[in-house]
Amino acid sequence: MRNVFGLFFTLLILGCSSKPSKETTENIQVTHINTIKVGDMNAVEISAYCAKTKRLFTASTLFDAVLVYDISNVHQPKKVKEISITPYGGNVNSVAVSHGKLAMAIENTKRQENGTVAIFDTENLVEITTYATGALPDMVDFSSNGTYILTANEGEPNDSYEIDPKGSVTIFNTKNDSVTTVEFEVDDAQLKALKAKGMRSFGKNTNFSKDVEPEYLTISKDEKIAWVVLQENNAIAEIDIATAKINNIFPLGVKDVSLAKNAFDVSDQDGKIQFNTWAHLKAFYLPDAITHVTIKDVTYLITANEGDSRDYVGFSEEVRVSEIQLDSTVFPNAKKLQQKEQLGRLKITTTRGDIDTDGDYDELYAFGGRSFSIWETNGNLVYDSGNDIAKQTQVNPKTFNQNDTRSDDKGAEPEALATLQFHGKTLLFVGLERTSGVLLYDISNPKQPIFLEWINHKGDISPEGLFVIPANESPTGENILVVSNEISGTISLFEVK
Repeated sequence: MRNVFGLFFTLLILGCSSKPSKETTENIQVTHINTIKVGDMNAVEISAYCAKTKRLFTASTLFDAVLVYDISNVHQPKKVKEISITPYGGNVNSVAVSHGKLAMAIENTKRQENGTVAIFDTENLVEITTYATGALPDMVDFSSNGTYILTANEGEPNDSYEIDPKGSVTIFNTKNDSVTTVEFEVDDAQLKALKAKGMRSFGKNTNFSKDVEPEYLTISKDEKIAWVVLQENNAIAEIDIATAKINNIFPLGVKDVSLAKNAFDVSDQDGKIQFNTWAHLKAFYLPDAITHVTIKDVTYLITANEGDSRDYVGFSEEVRVSEIQLDSTVFPNAKKLQQKEQLGRLKITTTRGDIDTDGDYDELYAFGGRSFSIWETNGNLVYDSGNDIAKQTQVNPKTFNQNDTRSDDKGAEPEALATLQFHGKTLLFVGLERTSGVLLYDISNPKQPIFLEWINHKGDISPEGLFVIPANESPTGENILVVSNEISGTISLFEVK
């Protein structure tokens, strides 16, 4: 997870969202119940819930702890304890709960060395066991029956890019306490084929196993398969959990910004919200969160296409269009395009675009899809929301792309996902890191999702994690959407019925 800066001056004016559609008003009600003010920036990262104890567990970088709240009375939450993670390492990046067990993913104080998962009892809040993971465990989750605990180990390099650990996935079997770490080894022919399909591998003086950076994962209900987002690599890996083998890697390709449905607002200095198409401009999806859902017996993967670049002292791929040389044949109007009101401010990657290797750019590749996508489990794209997130949030110019300051970068930065199935509907919640708030879609027809409403609560800034407490486990007897907001240090609860 990344710390987010520069958000304080926006979003405090957020009140009610855009008006719900008629369908939302008649069928689905989302009502704010309560907000827990945990602290200031970085007080909240990811949260999880224990149905047995009615407790909420929240990873907090600010407090170097996992904070425990009793929410049996959602209107009067009570802080129970702070579980210090200092004995186990550095920052706690993620938490998960299953069958009375809490798993905490904790990075090493030396971030490029192996991390730790600490498992606690959710009732007595005492340690059960610990085990080592790969470098920088960024996300942790239990399989549905609690048999396995998996971590996505990002393996980021240090700032000088002199140390770049392998990206990996660690699998812990809770039945026999066995630990297996899956690394990403491919031969030259496989790597060439994957890159041709839109996967990125481009680190400094490194190989693919070190270059790969697992960010997030989701586990199939039958506990057989894990799908893992390789964010900076623009791909999804499929892992067989029992054998700890990689079944496949699916490059996600790019989206074409010359198409009207993908038109972006690409300038933060044109003084207005303006959606334009651009020839020879493409965007890598670069998803953060991933989840899956089964609709009419078909399983789909869903990604939040936040975007992420590599920007280190020792190596940076970022450059603005105004700073590069454009091919004069492909871009005969290059001088105009490179103005700040046009494409000039847009950040792109230096690792793609010089097709004929003559030193100028024939194509441009931006960071992030600014969308959510629905995929088949073989990697085929079923639906992408195009620029719908931007369209829906433009109703409030002061919050659109963070007061337009992020139009040149990655837009609203869809970060977090959660789904809910009830009353014959499949709902999708999409958390927006920069714009803030949560967009609600009906994805009962995965090929034609329907936007329902923009859910936000005044003072909540930068949702980092979302999940739904189902009605049969909820303190209120209704479904509860839990939104953990990193910048405002708040956790907001919304009843969905």
